[in-house]
Parts: sequence; structure tokens; C-alpha cells
Amino acid sequence: MTLDPSRSKRTELLLVIAVALGTLLNPLNTTMISVALSRLQDEFHLTFADVSWLISTYYLASAIGQPIMGKWSDLFGRKRVFMLGLCLVTLASCLAPLSPSFGWLIGFRIIQAIGSSALYPAGMGIIRSQITSNQAKALSILSVFSGTSAAFGPSLGGFLIHYGDWPFIFLFNFPFIAGSFILAWKLFPRDPKRTGSISDMDWSGVLLFSITIFMWLLFFLSFENGFNLWMLGVSIVLSFMFYRFELGKSRPFIDVGFLRKNGKVTLIYAQFILVNIVFYSIMFGIPSYLQRVQQMDAQQTGLVMLSIAGFGVLITPFAGRWIDRSGSKPSLLLGTLTIILGTLLLLLIQDQTSAAIIFIILSVLGISNAFNNLGLQMALYEFVSKEETGVASGLFMTSRFMGTILSSSLLAALFGKNITTAHLHSMAWVCAAIGLLMLFLTLRLPNSQQDLERD
Repeated sequence: MTLDPSRSKRTELLLVIAVALGTLLNPLNTTMISVALSRLQDEFHLTFADVSWLISTYYLASAIGQPIMGKWSDLFGRKRVFMLGLCLVTLASCLAPLSPSFGWLIGFRIIQAIGSSALYPAGMGIIRSQITSNQAKALSILSVFSGTSAAFGPSLGGFLIHYGDWPFIFLFNFPFIAGSFILAWKLFPRDPKRTGSISDMDWSGVLLFSITIFMWLLFFLSFENGFNLWMLGVSIVLSFMFYRFELGKSRPFIDVGFLRKNGKVTLIYAQFILVNIVFYSIMFGIPSYLQRVQQMDAQQTGLVMLSIAGFGVLITPFAGRWIDRSGSKPSLLLGTLTIILGTLLLLLIQDQTSAAIIFIILSVLGISNAFNNLGLQMALYEFVSKEETGVASGLFMTSRFMGTILSSSLLAALFGKNITTAHLHSMAWVCAAIGLLMLFLTLRLPNSQQDLERD
């Protein structure tokens, strides 16, 4: 059922906002916690290696949870899964500040990650089924909330730590949860009769997928101590086993046969991984560089980093209208070109570069993030049916977390022992090379599904 044409545009906007308020919770909580790591080390008497598991387990749970929840939203109803996700985030946000030990805190963060993982695939399924015209405009609003909330995370986290303590990072979720819950309860259409049951899930595939992702995570995190050949070998073997196992299933957890037949979707996932390697390398690497080398305080650092989020918010609505008119490919071409430009401009930064110059350079990367995030979302849905939206959206966000894990590995290799301007420049060269690879992948994409069919 789609929205009645007589219903106002205001109702459509409120429906999009209901989804957006929920979907921002995952990326926002991904980065807000980063500024609290030092405080948590003191609170629980941990080393940095210990406390880093708070981030790694969140990435892992999100990477696994996104496709699972996407599949559940297709089987059991998108509204049900969306509301379940909000309830799990509420539970975790209530209990995490009361954690008696660090182990309990990790457990509550995992619940939070699983709950927030339900919101994007279920929400995207609702948007695609309810808003049939000018979807790029609707997705641009979602992108402002979810795509840029991660960029606001460090600044918000620093503010909350300064005026309170680390529990405030969890309590900050409640206004967004409440707004999303009320709007979703009132505006989301009733789910149709359930089309599946728990037994329909490919639980063997889920288990093998989880083990495979966990092994790749261990391999990526081992970069700081050198290249671990046996972990790489085990990860590759597990990936091949998972591919062969799912290929033989009639109702697989992840339809690898579909990915094999539709190489364009696989390219989009690969490109989204690359986008997030660059984005999170900047988001986690630059603040540390600004404080250690440029000697900026937390407030100055937060203001400079707002250039990425601020320009992303300003550009995204224009990108949405452009994509509605011209398709996703022009947006992706501009996005990849600005990534290359922005990362090369990082080479101009020296030990005493002014904050204003750094702000301008980072704003270019904020512009690129707007075009790439929205462009890749629309490119994905050009090649995916509405029925496959849930699982496709889940895999899309899994790709995001794979990129995040890879960015952590890159930063560990470059900044693990010391942070200097030379190390920043090395990161810039790597990210520029990734930008060139993104440009190659973008050029391989057809302009539309119709172009693909003609080929």
C-alpha cells in the first residue's frame, strides 16, 4: 500500500523524519563514544587495547546485525522490526550508564548495535514502499540525518563529556528514540500478515557469516602488529566456504547467487566500503592529529571538524534534486573527484597551518561525502527490487562497517606509535589512491537499470 495522493506532503515529510530519527542512532553512536575512551580507561582501569573492544564489538555486531535485521524486516514486517529496534536501543541506553563492569558495558553496547541495526533496513523498506516519486529527495533527508550524524558525533561527544560524563552519551539518545517511536507508531502503515517464521531464517548461514566477519575483524585489527598471514588465509577460506554454502541454499541468508548475477550491486557495495575507509580515516585520524600536532584544544578541534558535517548537510538537498533529474552516476563522479581533490589538499597542511585553512580543506571532503552517500544509495536501489530492499539495505550498511574497520586498520598502521604531519600526508596519499579506485568503479556503472538491460 502506498500513500494516498490526497495526503499532504507534510505527512510524507513526517514519515521520512520518523525513519531518519531512528537511522541516525547507529552512526551517531559509532563516533560519539570515541571521545569517551580516555575517560572509560580511567573509570574501569583499562589499557587502550582493552577499551578499543568497545568500538570493535559495536562494529562487529552492526556488520552482522544489519543483514539479519534486513531479512527479518522482509519476513516479519518492517514496522514490527523498526519498533523492536527502537525498544532494544532504549533498553541498552537505560542500562549502559549503570554498568557494574566493562564487560557489562560491552554487552549493552552490543544490544544497542543490534537494535540500531534494525532501523536502517526496515526504515528504507518503508520509504521505498510509501514514497514512489522523488525518492532521491526523501533519501536526501535521510542522508542528512544518518550520513552526517557520524560527522557530528565527535563534537557532540566532546560537548557531553565536558558538561557531564560518559553516561550522558547514552542518555543523549532518548529524544531521538522518543521522536522516532511516536511518529512511527502513528504514521507507519500496518504490516501485512507475516510471510515467514523464525524457522525460515538460514541460521547456519548466519552462524558461518558471523564467524567469517569476526575472523576478518581480527585480521584487520592485527595490522598494528604486522601482517598476520595465517589469519588472512583462514579469513579467505571461510569466505569461500560461506559463498559455496549459501550458493547451494534455496532460501539463503545472503543471496550470493544474486550478487554473482548482478555484478553492479557488488560494485556498489565495494565502492561504499572504499568511501567509508576514507571518511572514517578522516573522522578518527584528523581530530587526534589536530590535538597532538596542531596543539588545538577539544573545542577548537570540534569546531574544525564541523566543516565536514556542516557542508554535508548543506550540499545533500542539492544533491538529492540533482539525482532526481540526472540519476546517480553524475553525483558519484563529482563525489569521487572531490574525494581525490580533498585528500590531495591535505598535503598542504604543515605543522603550523591555520585552523581556517584546515577548515576549508575538510569542507571539500564534507561535500564529497554528501554526493557519494546519497549517490550510492540511489544507485543501489536502481538495481534492487522493492521486495529485496530490506536485505539489500542491510548489506549496504554492512559494507559501511567493513569500511570503518578497514579505516581503523589504516590508522593503526600509520598513527599507531606516533602522529606527525608526515604520517598525515601518508594517509592522504593512501586515501587519494582509494579515490582513484572509486573513480574507476564509478565509470563502470551504467547510468540506469535501463542502460544495463540494453547491454
